[in-house]
Amino acid sequence: MYLAKVYVTLKPAVNDPQGLTIKGGLHALGFDRVAQVRAGKYLQVWVDEPDRARAQAQVEEMCRRLLANPVIEDYRFELEETAAVPGGVA
Repeated sequence: MYLAKVYVTLKPAVNDPQGLTIKGGLHALGFDRVAQVRAGKYLQVWVDEPDRARAQAQVEEMCRRLLANPVIEDYRFELEETAAVPGGVA
């Protein structure tokens, strides 16, 4: 079994209103030195696949087809071998 840690971020040329809102909030809290904030998504996906290459290919396809919008978002992921899903739920 593998745990995929997936990071999805907006492409640099895409406006990020959520990031601007967070930046404004940080400035309001006194964090005046914050120059920029880009918001994104972090997902954890457990793949019950014994073969690392197949697990990696599946996560790549998940990212391309659902987890990220390739028109406006970039993604990357890390794959870790793991014993089980947390809490024993499969």
